[in-house]
Amino acid sequence: MALIKRDKPAFISTLERLMGEDLMDRLQSGFSSTQTTIPAVNVREEEDEFEIQVAAPGMEKEDFNIDLDGNLLTISSEREDEVKEGEGEFSRREFSYQSFSRTFTLPENTIDSEKIKVKYKEGILRIKLPKLEHVKGRGSRKIEIF
Repeated sequence: MALIKRDKPAFISTLERLMGEDLMDRLQSGFSSTQTTIPAVNVREEEDEFEIQVAAPGMEKEDFNIDLDGNLLTISSEREDEVKEGEGEFSRREFSYQSFSRTFTLPENTIDSEKIKVKYKEGILRIKLPKLEHVKGRGSRKIEIF
């Protein structure tokens, strides 16, 4: 009798062939089809505005919620997807749910909330936060040490 070396038990290999490796990865990681990812964010300060850039490729502008409550800016998204394969009675059907929420504390009495502009293009959500007139040009300054 010849010995056969197997990296995986035979039933796992059979299931992978029948269901596909993607489904097997989910089964082995706890059956979860929910993804919670926090997108990368860049924050830039210019003389007359702040800009927040959120990397969120593959989304639509309708997927985002942006709220300003006092000096708290919250960017969030909830998205539900469904993948169907086969005809009639389904042979494979998967649901997934993605969400994230980021909250930023803006400097008090600095942002002109009536002039905030948001644009989503090529996978980047850009939020421009104009500074109030009395704050513009008030950049960093060197402080002497005594």
